[in-house]
Amino acid sequence: MNRPSSCLLASALTAGMLLSTAACSSGGGDSGSGHTEVSASPLATKSPAASATPALTEAQARSALITNTDLGSQWTETQGAATWRDALLKSKVDASAFVENKGDAADCQQLLDGLYAEDLLGTPKGAQAVTGFDDSDNDAQMRYQVAAYDRAALDSKLAWMKTLPTKCDQFTAIDNKGGKQVVQVVSASPPDVGDAREGLELTMTGELDGNPTTLTLDIGAVRVGDNAIYVTNGGLNGADGDSTIQAIKAGTQRLQDVMSGKTPPQIPTPS
Repeated sequence: MNRPSSCLLASALTAGMLLSTAACSSGGGDSGSGHTEVSASPLATKSPAASATPALTEAQARSALITNTDLGSQWTETQGAATWRDALLKSKVDASAFVENKGDAADCQQLLDGLYAEDLLGTPKGAQAVTGFDDSDNDAQMRYQVAAYDRAALDSKLAWMKTLPTKCDQFTAIDNKGGKQVVQVVSASPPDVGDAREGLELTMTGELDGNPTTLTLDIGAVRVGDNAIYVTNGGLNGADGDSTIQAIKAGTQRLQDVMSGKTPPQIPTPS
């Protein structure tokens, strides 16, 4: 996505990043039917339940995952978590710096904790599947998840994400070695896909092992019915925004195909 000019990184979601100033929309709702002069039959009274969207299964969740063929050629299956995850994402917010709105410190901590625990959207209600990729060109990592949620809880999480660029515009966090990290959060707009969507860009600037570093992360979530895709992409050399966009577009289409009974392209079997 394309970031706002004030964003530190314009790369996937630094060098051409992912999101632009955020504007997210959500929609959807069920419409009721009117009365008729003919009494409803027992079958008719059961029709709402019969037409309800089936719950996402584990097999469908796995089938809806993107593959490295949906991304650029530099992406390969992940070889394990990057060292910056523990070093930076386990940081603790310096709540003393929140003079006027101390409650915002808790939201910023929830953001960091959710990124580290990989549960920013909350605990899935049903099936879920996760995959990860390494970007050999930019030393970045992408994590991609498909999961079923309670729709109201999911919409509440997306609405909460939208508030974070205001609540957590800039703050200080203390990493696990006592170093200070300056954290900035800006809004970003994922592609206009799915039923509702939200995006963020996060940067953490400080030192890691005595060297000046800046971690850049693209964060995107898209709701499709009662299900959602959630992606994070980035690293210490920035984030490839084109890859973030492609992951969201391809992943949303795969999930929509799965839920409509279609079969997405098969995930290649390792040779």
